[in-house]
Amino acid sequence: MHPPRNLARLRRVGLMMGTALALLTAPQDSRAANPQPYSVAIAPTADDTLNKALTDASSLVSLRESAPVGPFPLLARARGDVERLQKVLHGLGYYAAQVDVSIAGRPLDDPTLLTTLDDTTGTVAVKIAVTPGPLFHLRHIDLTGDVPSDPQAKRELEAKLGLEPGAPAVASEVLAAGARVLTALRDSGHALAKVDSPIATLDPAAKVLDVSFAVHAGPQVDLGPISVSGLARLNESYLRRRMNLHAGERYSPAVIARARGDLAATGLFTTIRVEPASKLDASGRLPVAVVVKERKLRTVNLGASFSTDEGGSLNAGWTHRNLFGNAEKLTISGAVTQLGGSANRQPGYNLGATLVLPDWHRRDQSLTFNILALREYLDAYDRTGLLGGAVLARKLDPHLTASVGLTGMVEEVSQEGMRDTYRLAQVPLKLVYDSTTSVLDPTSGSRASVSLTPTFSLGNGTSSTFLISQASGSTYLDFNTKGRSVLALRALVGAVQGAGVFGIPPDQRFYAGGSSTIRGFRYQSLGGRFASGRPIGGDAIDVGSVEFRQRIGTSWGAAAFLDAGQINGDGVPFSGGLKVGAGAGVRYYTSIGPVRVDVAVPLTREKKADAFVLYIGLGQAF
Repeated sequence: MHPPRNLARLRRVGLMMGTALALLTAPQDSRAANPQPYSVAIAPTADDTLNKALTDASSLVSLRESAPVGPFPLLARARGDVERLQKVLHGLGYYAAQVDVSIAGRPLDDPTLLTTLDDTTGTVAVKIAVTPGPLFHLRHIDLTGDVPSDPQAKRELEAKLGLEPGAPAVASEVLAAGARVLTALRDSGHALAKVDSPIATLDPAAKVLDVSFAVHAGPQVDLGPISVSGLARLNESYLRRRMNLHAGERYSPAVIARARGDLAATGLFTTIRVEPASKLDASGRLPVAVVVKERKLRTVNLGASFSTDEGGSLNAGWTHRNLFGNAEKLTISGAVTQLGGSANRQPGYNLGATLVLPDWHRRDQSLTFNILALREYLDAYDRTGLLGGAVLARKLDPHLTASVGLTGMVEEVSQEGMRDTYRLAQVPLKLVYDSTTSVLDPTSGSRASVSLTPTFSLGNGTSSTFLISQASGSTYLDFNTKGRSVLALRALVGAVQGAGVFGIPPDQRFYAGGSSTIRGFRYQSLGGRFASGRPIGGDAIDVGSVEFRQRIGTSWGAAAFLDAGQINGDGVPFSGGLKVGAGAGVRYYTSIGPVRVDVAVPLTREKKADAFVLYIGLGQAF
């Protein structure tokens, strides 16, 4: 915003003359090189917001301890503060404000001040007195230049300013108004629009400010040719399909930003620039240049976790993120699991491969193939199995995804000395909603999923056909702290229809206890038990969790939580004995996500229950 034309000139001239006079009268033996200790006090005004703004802007305050200066630089710092504080006052609408600074009881324009400071050996007092004067208000607000000729369109553009006559003449609001008009013009296709800095005219007698904005809208334009450069292995046809940006469509910053976001979401690039040209081509359209740099094709990931119930886990994965040139992702992973832990009897393992075909036959639709071999030795059962299948998922909107799959498994499961072989086919149907912004550390938004999994027995074993129904959700409430104080809530409910507990393979039953359900209880330990004391599992479950998370400083945080739930064998959730666990933990925040260390204890006792359970992992518990 241009400053008012008829204010503060005399004040600047006075400051310049005072500085020149101080230079001319300074004695040759001035001790300008020796630090001059000083105290500083800004007399408070009636406005707390103004007081804070003045204090924050004062270099006399901010540099007093960190940058000591001698007498002459102290005078220069004080004179600089006069101008800085006046800018703050003008910016908040006080255009008739007065700032007076004195050092050692003398005004800055006192020609003997420098000599006085040279003769002073102790701390001098710097006092700043501010007289805000009247608050100025806006009067006339105009758009000039190349504006829509239609009166209604012009009024709509003026409304985008967000300024009202009679409002306080706050500089930041006036500047933001110009930016809003520019955004509105570009959103409506005026790609080359410009809005000049506002011109402000002060009327001191009326205590008002008139503001005008010179607008250069230019024509509404369509996108021209879209060039692509920087590709190494990725097929250009896939990039164009994923980007979804086309020549001939109306220019829109939102469309450009969405195209860039769609490319970033693939994880294929280290650099992405989608840049409209600065001028139109010969046909009056706006060319766009897409410049990318591909990431390395292959990555290796290593991970580990530990809890006193499930024991330790070491995992590794190898990923090729562009197998055939259309962003196909192949991941081969393996893990050694159940390394110790009170809920295990000996270590297990798993080894698997996953192939994802993104944008399969249409944008935002993926086809995923997976295969997994595993061996588990759990307190509830032992299992050796081979699982494989495919999942077709479609993104219905930015937050909602639907999927259908087909999974086959052959597994041998031992429980209580009985060993059975199961051959099962499943058709999982799932709907997932996710509006959170982080997988490992969500601070706002919600997650929810509903799944139905018809399961068919293909012979052998004691299982029958049954349906697994499950719904879960979590939400994250930020107390206007930008993610530093968050209340996280989680719920889970599930049931199996079509078979009793012993008609369901042990690994397909519900279990409770552990970090994903009720912390403080050993993994899979809750519910009915065999005579041996080992868990049976159930065909119905309900769980709820409340967790408060607090960031402390830059890298640390703390959490406190309460989990409660039930598991039973009658197929009806919200029945059976309620179990409750509680705990607390610390977080160390890294660039990847928070490292979590939690300790939980059972509040309702179980036979042979652990006194506490320790959990260590990457990312929040949910």
